[in-house]
Amino acid sequence: MIAPADAQPLIRLRGITKVYGEGALAFQALKGVDLDIDSGDFVAIMGPSGSGKSTAMNTLGCLDRPSTGEYLFQGVHVESLSRDERARLRRRYFGFVFQGFNLLARTSAQENVELPLLYRGEAARARHAAAARALDAVGLKGWEHHTPAELSGGQQQRVAIARAIVTEPAVLLADEPTGNLDTHRSLEIMELIWRLNQEHGITVIMVTHEADMAAYARRIVRFVDGVVDSDIPNPHPAGLHAAAAAATEPH
Repeated sequence: MIAPADAQPLIRLRGITKVYGEGALAFQALKGVDLDIDSGDFVAIMGPSGSGKSTAMNTLGCLDRPSTGEYLFQGVHVESLSRDERARLRRRYFGFVFQGFNLLARTSAQENVELPLLYRGEAARARHAAAARALDAVGLKGWEHHTPAELSGGQQQRVAIARAIVTEPAVLLADEPTGNLDTHRSLEIMELIWRLNQEHGITVIMVTHEADMAAYARRIVRFVDGVVDSDIPNPHPAGLHAAAAAATEPH
């Protein structure tokens, strides 16, 4: 659910800039970005190559630090945190899904999903239970012991999503999550992400260049030349149509 208008947003960017390099070689990827994202929102970030959308995503996910400006997460000034503090924030509150599935090839789905919990130092029994729940949530119950080579592209991305949500993050950051999938599998993955947003309340921020995928979001934010060019609500997300169609199918 979207937060009330007078509530503090989960994420607030104000005047965010990002400059790579120095002097004559300096390149300004972000040029003063203002953006609010409420808890439970689903935002698609779009824009042409070089528009700053990926840099914005890296900044939002605490993978990169802005050059200037304010980044508040739950009221905390992220831009003032040390590298270690940003890493702790990232591990606690963020899950990541990438275009490349980034799964360990010789490792089972269960073990791939457990990795973030292993890094946290969770006990084996807790890891196994959490990974089983996450795989069940993405429709892969019964596939726990299969390696990536034994899974389709869509199933591999489901494993990657399970790995992203196994820590129960507040925010799911998805960077071109359907970029390596055919149309049918892409729609399956988008419906899954939409359900995670709707049913689990996970805030979703997704970078995509595909309008059909962005149609699942509640807001479409377009970057051009390092700034937010438009921020348009989507009152009829595609996930609503898919859910309505599924509800009317005969059982």
